[in-house]
This record gives sequence, structure tokens and C-alpha cells, in this order.
Amino acid sequence: QVQLVESGGGLVEPGGSLRLSCAASGRDFSHYHVGWFRQAPGNEREFVAAIYWSGGSIYYQGSVKGRFTISRDNAKNTVSLQMNSLKPEDTAVYYCAARRGTLWSYSLLSNPGGYDYWGQGTQVAVSS
Repeated sequence: QVQLVESGGGLVEPGGSLRLSCAASGRDFSHYHVGWFRQAPGNEREFVAAIYWSGGSIYYQGSVKGRFTISRDNAKNTVSLQMNSLKPEDTAVYYCAARRGTLWSYSLLSNPGGYDYWGQGTQVAVSS
């Protein structure tokens, strides 16, 4: 069992930055791949980024590549999402999710249905 808690959301102006954190509790978190997703009102949950259990591989959705950076610290059971150059279209509730195992492909990790555990989400609003 893994529990995930997101933090770091808030209101920021376009071009600004935020750093989201996903804190995990439970056993063997270092054996889980972790993904960040987001969901805006009226939209489906959308993949943002994912990181391999060891941190050795990363995927990004195209619209955030070059602006967002995912990282993890397995010693502290945390995964972070650094978001720079934020745009109004980045406004959404951001969720982290964990998936146990070694299988690793973009199609697998970008699918919300492939994750075992989810956090409650943190709101990010980008507006002037």
C-alpha cells in the first residue's frame, strides 16, 4: 500500500514558476514508477510526465517538454515537478500517481489506467 500527498500548488502569473511535490508513505516506494497528471474542468485527465523507479528514465508530454522537470529522491520518498514558464493552459488540478513494476513505455506510463495509487491533487492556476 502506498499513500501519496501532493503539495505546492497555487496561483501564479503567466511566465512564473511553481514546484509541486508528491510525498509518499508506505513500503517500497522506490520500486514504483511515478507519473504526474493534470485535469482541467470539463477535460479528461492528461498525462504530464513520468519517472522510472530509479530515476533513470523520464517521459514528458509534448506541451510541457522544456518547461517542466520531473525528479525524485527515493531516500526521502518524494517526487517533484518543477514547472517553469507557466501558461494559462497549464491551469488544472495536478495529481501524482504510482505504478509498481519494471515495465516502461510511453504508452503504458501515459495512461491513467496503468497506475495503482493516486494522490488527492493540488490546484494550479495560471492567471494575470
